[in-house]
Amino acid sequence: MFVKTDAKRRRIKEAVIVGFIGGVFSAIVKFGWEVPFPPRTPERDATNPPQQLLEQLGMSHDMSHTMITFNNNERPIFSFIIHFSFAIVFALFYCIVAEYWPKIKLWQGMAFGLFVWVAAHLVVMPLMGTVPSPFPWVEGGQTWSEHFSEALGHMVWLWSIEIVRRDLRNRITHEPDAEVPLDAKFR
Repeated sequence: MFVKTDAKRRRIKEAVIVGFIGGVFSAIVKFGWEVPFPPRTPERDATNPPQQLLEQLGMSHDMSHTMITFNNNERPIFSFIIHFSFAIVFALFYCIVAEYWPKIKLWQGMAFGLFVWVAAHLVVMPLMGTVPSPFPWVEGGQTWSEHFSEALGHMVWLWSIEIVRRDLRNRITHEPDAEVPLDAKFR
């Protein structure tokens, strides 16, 4: 499982470039996923998890709910900054780690997406009090609909990072991924 690639085949600089691009792209994909599958009820979304986190870190409620207007639609700017930052940081991590340990790409990245969902939404954020209990049977807990949206949304999110990672890495380097022999018949 922890088999490393040949150090001569790793392309870290390219992984950083591709990770940044994949992070921005994947944040947009995750936004798109949440249009047909909103992860929270309107009441729970009045203060969304990024806003709640910012308030826990000391930002005022008014500041965390600051809106910008685009095309006469108000959008929560700080939620967007957190959303894009989260996506970019995880995409950078994923793309760099993929250069060393290709197993992170299991199921085209979707296994890592599930791992991130479990770690963030079921463990860390509930323990911090940023989101409610992960148990739907607990009053006020996360719902089955939220689990459905977030679990599958995280899988699609990481899959979009993997699609960008593989395509751009291979185009930039003119090589297959580090674990694929250069003389392989199929890549």
